[in-house]
Amino acid sequence: METVLNKEISIAPMMKWTDRHCRYFHRQFSKSILLYTEMISSNAVMFGNRKKLLDYNDEEHPVAIQLGGSNPSLLGKAAKICEKLGYDEINLNVGCPSPKVKSGRFGACLMAEPKLVKECLEAMKNEVNVPISVKCRIGIDDMDEITGLDEFVDQVLDARVSKIIVHARKAFLKGLNPKQNREVPPINYQRVKLLKNRLNNNVKIIVNGGINSMKVSKKLLQWADGIMIGRQAYRSPLMIHYLNQFFSKSYDHYDHDVRINVTENIVNYANQCIKNDKNFKLNHITRHMLGLYSGLPGGRIFRKKLNEIAINNNQPKAILDLSEKIETIIKSKNLMVA
Repeated sequence: METVLNKEISIAPMMKWTDRHCRYFHRQFSKSILLYTEMISSNAVMFGNRKKLLDYNDEEHPVAIQLGGSNPSLLGKAAKICEKLGYDEINLNVGCPSPKVKSGRFGACLMAEPKLVKECLEAMKNEVNVPISVKCRIGIDDMDEITGLDEFVDQVLDARVSKIIVHARKAFLKGLNPKQNREVPPINYQRVKLLKNRLNNNVKIIVNGGINSMKVSKKLLQWADGIMIGRQAYRSPLMIHYLNQFFSKSYDHYDHDVRINVTENIVNYANQCIKNDKNFKLNHITRHMLGLYSGLPGGRIFRKKLNEIAINNNQPKAILDLSEKIETIIKSKNLMVA
């Protein structure tokens, strides 16, 4: 089996979630994990507020931007802009099942137009030198999961992409909303494994969807070139730390030290954000931290108090004070168990 050190771990692009503050927070748990932006349409890149949409922190590297669109020319130009801004990878979204996205003729509906997807990817690749990748589903609607996915991928390979990220569920563009499309269609990792076996090492295959534990992660890493974690990393960000330990084979950090170190870094970051913008709202950062004590003693107290700190827009130092109090609760519970 290929050593796990050569595998890739990434955090999925999630609309309204993986903004620059979320990515900075997640970066504190691992220096090597690949972070993705929210999906940004090529039209927004070309004609929108680029500073607001495309700014990121240097500490986020390696960071990839995900684009949405179906116009090859616009995508090529947007990719060029993103490369100049320093993004490490540019990804094309062909997996989002949102009706709004569908109405704009991008996202998962493009799986029905593999030739157009190839043209889009070629246009992007012709404009930049950074890696170009694509994220898709195993199929949409009535598309056959075997022949349909193979035909789509074979077209995409002609564009010489660096990797294909496959969400191991179908997307149903009629009858299911985006949330249901993340939960109702059954996970089919075996289909992605068949794809990987068929392609051998012609392109990297990254598997995404339903990865909610270290057990699942390790099993998938036995055959996939990497895994992309979505909402589980958001619900319980310490999983990023566990994955980082597994990849680096370093187990010399205690969880409470990690949480405190992360909190200290985030407090410093928040202070800097406030210094740069007197109107900055603390909840832009704290909303991403709610899962820091997920499943632990004091977790509910942490969420409640953190929200109160954000609502009152208190000094960031209050977050560190809160974290230290929760750590005291955790340690006392551990002593009681012992």
